[in-house]
Amino acid sequence: MPSVEEYNEKHDLKIPAHIAIIMDGNGRWAAKQGNPRLTGHHAGVKALEKTVQACAEEGVKYLTVYAFSTENWKRPEEEVTGLFQMISLYVRQYTRKLKKENIRVQILGEYEKLPEPAVRSCRYIVEETGDNTGMVFNICLNYGSRGEITRAVKQIVRRCQDEGDSLTAEDITEELISSCLYTAEMPDPDMIIRTGGEKRISNYLLWQSAYSEFVYTDVLWPDFGREELMKCIAEFNGRHRRFGGLDHK
Repeated sequence: MPSVEEYNEKHDLKIPAHIAIIMDGNGRWAAKQGNPRLTGHHAGVKALEKTVQACAEEGVKYLTVYAFSTENWKRPEEEVTGLFQMISLYVRQYTRKLKKENIRVQILGEYEKLPEPAVRSCRYIVEETGDNTGMVFNICLNYGSRGEITRAVKQIVRRCQDEGDSLTAEDITEELISSCLYTAEMPDPDMIIRTGGEKRISNYLLWQSAYSEFVYTDVLWPDFGREELMKCIAEFNGRHRRFGGLDHK
């Protein structure tokens, strides 16, 4: 596989500032091998480590991944329990490496509603990497975009009702709403990648993805890595982003 420099020289690639990923296909990957679904999730963690490292080395400023959605609670209890145990173990083991690589972790979503060991692990990795100044690695846990927007609306309504706050209905702007989302002070994703061949957004970053470029790949998440990431970035570079304007080319 060509080096990062060779890729950039060949394609003259512009690296997106913010990449978001829907990591899909762990269960199907495991089923293909006749293994339980949790083995796919373990393989998915390894793919995530490789992808985080590749993004940091490429100069990506923000990486946001969909780790556990509010809808994922509907999965079999054994799988959900195993996922949380895996998250707790992974976070503890991975924190030292992230600190060394100057990557800062943020957790997006209502992660406080997860089992207590997972909550402690989340708080630990956020605190331990909080002073890092490199790539921001956002992990969406117990996240749903409709819930995120609803939460923002409630926050704004409370401010309007607060006698000590001068906010009125006329003051509600897109910028205000954005400031009340989990992604406040971050740029919207330039590109959203979905692995596993499915082509849907699955309640992910609905507000933030208004002008994101979507790139779909049939590769199952455990098989995703630097090479596939670079292919997605190359496809992104082939798009002409107009943001609702006219194409003058």
